[in-house]
Amino acid sequence: MSLHQENILLVDDDVHILELLQRHLQTLNYHTFKAVSVKEAMTILQDESIDLLITDLKMPGVDGLELVKYVSEHFPNIPKLVVTGYPSVNGALEVMKSGAMEYLTKPFTKEELKLAVIKAFESRPKRVTSKPELPKDSKSYGELIGQSEAIKRVTEVIDRVKDNKATIFIKGESGTGKELVARSIHYLGKYASAPFIAVNCGAIPENLLESELFGYVKGAFTGADENRNGFFQAANKGTIFLDEIGNASLATQSRLLRVLQEKEVTRVGSQKIEPVDVRVIAATNSDLKELIDKGRFREDLYYRLTVVEIDVPTLQERKGDISLLTDKFLFKYGVEYKDKLISIAPDALAVLERYNWPGNIRELENVIQRAVIMCDKQITIADLPEQLKHHISFPEYDNELLPLKEIEKKYILKVLEATNNNKSQAAKILQIDRKTLSEKIK
Repeated sequence: MSLHQENILLVDDDVHILELLQRHLQTLNYHTFKAVSVKEAMTILQDESIDLLITDLKMPGVDGLELVKYVSEHFPNIPKLVVTGYPSVNGALEVMKSGAMEYLTKPFTKEELKLAVIKAFESRPKRVTSKPELPKDSKSYGELIGQSEAIKRVTEVIDRVKDNKATIFIKGESGTGKELVARSIHYLGKYASAPFIAVNCGAIPENLLESELFGYVKGAFTGADENRNGFFQAANKGTIFLDEIGNASLATQSRLLRVLQEKEVTRVGSQKIEPVDVRVIAATNSDLKELIDKGRFREDLYYRLTVVEIDVPTLQERKGDISLLTDKFLFKYGVEYKDKLISIAPDALAVLERYNWPGNIRELENVIQRAVIMCDKQITIADLPEQLKHHISFPEYDNELLPLKEIEKKYILKVLEATNNNKSQAAKILQIDRKTLSEKIK
């Protein structure tokens, strides 16, 4: 009988069970690796090519279920077989849901192990092929995508303000889509045919922001060799969107306050007043009230800007929209990079829906963009970045006060593993006789 090519990783804190599994599998001509803890198993997974994981569930510190979840996402092509002495219906369901292929109850025969291993290999994960679909237009609102309650609250406010020129203030974390909200207000309303000008106040140097917003006349400063309109003149009859308004200087804030009060602007270097008819939408991810307390933002301007406030939810607050947003980005980057529609496997989508997205929609878009580049026809878990996948937190044993007997047990197991369970060699290292070691193992 020729040796199988497959490498099997065995994980159990009971060295007797490890020996039994190894002995049975070696007679079946499989090559095996052994680990007495989840941490040791993770090291082997990183260093060796493993074709099957066989793990116990009940282990001290971190249990086998965590290992199954970890392997399901970081090594999705490795099938998983769980061996346990504590069988239950709920336990079996949870194990299968976490990605295990087979569930074997102790005690078991060599033949039962053999059949379970063969079945696990036959059940190796296969790439799921599903017909990609176009983004669902019925779930969009202007440039906004979603059907969650959080996004519905935003669209309800947009419906109220889109047909008037009330000043609107949009709050939200970076990457939540504040500019998309502003664009939806403009392009869904009756002023959609008028200009929409978006200005990132944080991207323009402070000494240039005034002249960029309000324009300047020839000779106003070095380099001003002609008269030039500003963004407010360009947005006349339409909408100007001032993003990151908290970065504007106090001087610029004073001039902006006059625009809001008097509906007129004065170019830098000129005394001529020019009327403007502009709807102002401002946005920031800063706390303006905190800036007011520090004297860096005008309180009167704050109240002028916040006639209507819209609070854009984080992606964590609207996780039900992740599938729809993913469809949108799959279509966008699939066509752009590969001239075809790209789909996503259900388990990969489940990882996206579980993650908390500190970078919000912008982070999701970046992840999909990269995954489309890296995949063939479908995004799988293997195409997703490591930080999205399941991670295991290990307890800090160094800070834990344990009974002497428990510390002795852990060290004996460590020495046995290091000596490949050679009891004579282990007894020599521990400086006890073999009989004493056997008694301690029992």
